[in-house]
Amino acid sequence: MTTTIDDLRSVPLFEDLEEADLLRVLEIGKEVTHPTGAPIVEEDARAVGMHLIRSGTASVRQGDRQISTMGPGTAFGEMSLLDGKPRSATVVADTEVVTFAIPSWEFQRLLDQQPAFTKALLLELVARIRRNEARAED
Repeated sequence: MTTTIDDLRSVPLFEDLEEADLLRVLEIGKEVTHPTGAPIVEEDARAVGMHLIRSGTASVRQGDRQISTMGPGTAFGEMSLLDGKPRSATVVADTEVVTFAIPSWEFQRLLDQQPAFTKALLLELVARIRRNEARAED
């Protein structure tokens, strides 16, 4: 599986980037395969990158509690890259998961050089907050 411009464009974080910018994202990221049951990122660990799930499903856990499931097109790991704090959750591969990973130093450059990416990231974070608030009200 090779990540393409069309794959990136299908994800809200990248959909508004120009083709040249998407090519740059493809250059800085790499595909990583995570076997079933393997942690992709771990709670309280230092962040070294963000991930975009290309295939497979993964569970998000805080402590012993599962809080959600993610599948293709879902990005995660950006919060720790933004604030420099440890990961807030563990993400474990429920099936074999292929992610497109962007290292932290390249992520920072994307924020600085791609306003469309930064705006999309902010909108995604706001959407997560609203979903969490809605769950808390239920």
